[in-house]
Amino acid sequence: MSAIINPAPLVVHLIFRLDFGGLETLLVECVNHIPPNRYRHAIICLTDFTEFSNKITQPGVEIYALHKPPGLGFDIHIALWKLLRKLRPTILHTYNLATIEYTFTAALAGVPIRIHAEHGRDMADPEGKNTKHNFLRRHLAPLIDRYVPVSSDLQQWLTKVVRIPVAKQLLINNGVDTEKFQPNKSVSIPASPWTSEHLVIGTVGRIQDIKNHSGLVRSFQRLQQLLPQHKDRLRLSIIGDGPLLPTLKMQVEAAGLSNVVWLPGARADVTELMHSFTLFTLPSLAEGTPVTLLEAMACGLPVVASHVGGIPEVISDQIHGSLVPAADEEALANALANYIKQPELATRHGAAACIRIEQKYSLTSMLNAYTNLYDVLCKEKFKHVPLAHVIPRAD
Repeated sequence: MSAIINPAPLVVHLIFRLDFGGLETLLVECVNHIPPNRYRHAIICLTDFTEFSNKITQPGVEIYALHKPPGLGFDIHIALWKLLRKLRPTILHTYNLATIEYTFTAALAGVPIRIHAEHGRDMADPEGKNTKHNFLRRHLAPLIDRYVPVSSDLQQWLTKVVRIPVAKQLLINNGVDTEKFQPNKSVSIPASPWTSEHLVIGTVGRIQDIKNHSGLVRSFQRLQQLLPQHKDRLRLSIIGDGPLLPTLKMQVEAAGLSNVVWLPGARADVTELMHSFTLFTLPSLAEGTPVTLLEAMACGLPVVASHVGGIPEVISDQIHGSLVPAADEEALANALANYIKQPELATRHGAAACIRIEQKYSLTSMLNAYTNLYDVLCKEKFKHVPLAHVIPRAD
């Protein structure tokens, strides 16, 4: 007698591009840590994927690239339909505006369960008021079993602006690995050009307009003016790659800051680099619940961040860090200077930030929430959770 293996349900994750970024980090964490006997995973990229895909450690995870060109790309709908018919997933999980239209394609391909997650908005529509985009989000609702906002801010926007019924939504907080990201009392600073004598302002994120790195560089210049007694020790690390990295390098060089501002591009050693920071800052113009913010807080770093999106849900001002108005370069410089001048305040806020992440934004809580969502929707569709099992068969 042999056996037929009925594998666990397949979840296909559809994203624009698998590259270094917060959303992509969360996706990889889910793929790596949700037990494979519960759910299997595959990833489809509308465009392509990079070496970031090497972070996937779960065996058997296939990654597909559709190489979508700019524009509408009707041929991509056909290619995706064929691929979904081949893979036969139980669940399609799409992410952000770039992929939501393909829930229609998935429905035509017979994918039983369709989930759409909103992790944030882009620079072209930072407040989420684009009429055409919201029309698309709203009118695809009958084909989407659950919308997943990752912050209360995004949930309120989906409810009040896009007008998605609350019953169709499930808020799931982003989470980070608090075993990996935790305070480090070591005085050594590996993987960085700076030493323990420096006061390092650090940030991690994709170098694009919505992250406002150009404003951060100008705030750093202002910080040097505010703290002339510390000017020789002040350093700025901007970790990440993106379309504006060459422009940012030109700005740094033109300002005469090349010897005090480090722009290494994308790095795989973010944990170690976090430990080289004195302070963490996130000067974004719009955000969901940024993963790098959670990672920095888990490391016990004092944080100065923009008062936008889901950030105020994570940081209570002057308790877990400091919040400043978006695009206010003077306020950002002053908040950073305040921590430099008051190291005991920085230590206190950093410790409170670490506790905050452990209590509400752990990786375990996030993984349980997604697994439970998959379970609930499977039960609704199939009246049971189709877990892996073995069917005996006589030869």
